[in-house]
Amino acid sequence: MTQNDTIQNLQRALSMELTAMHQYQLHACVLDEWGMGKLATKMREELQEELGHSEEFLVRLLFLNAEPSLNLEKTPVRATTLKQMFETDLADEKEAVDFYTTASMQAGEARDIGTRQLFERIAIDEEGHVGWLELQLDLLERMGEPAYIAQHMSTDA
Repeated sequence: MTQNDTIQNLQRALSMELTAMHQYQLHACVLDEWGMGKLATKMREELQEELGHSEEFLVRLLFLNAEPSLNLEKTPVRATTLKQMFETDLADEKEAVDFYTTASMQAGEARDIGTRQLFERIAIDEEGHVGWLELQLDLLERMGEPAYIAQHMSTDA
């Protein structure tokens, strides 16, 4: 692995985090529209975490004298059900964990410990997202959608 490979991995990570940020933003607005303000607030918290991750990757690219590209990896998708929302996010988060784990090993091979540690730390953050999403899918199944929705509705009129 070379520094160029590490830079390519950082660039992909930046694009992935920008996509995730906008995906959570879309989810928050959809959830507000569905009357699920409490869950929309959680999505906005996720959005902020992804924004922080994207900034860390951007800063690292600049530190390595690379020219960052602020492009989305893919277009955010509007979910039509809670299950679809959670399943899509879960797949994306698992992909991120896999990619960041591989990218951290490759950065280590390139003797770039700063980038390796960044990928490792963010992979651990994404594992937390995976766990939360798996729990939501489990709760949705065990409680049923109406009961789950009732737990996440806004109390504001």
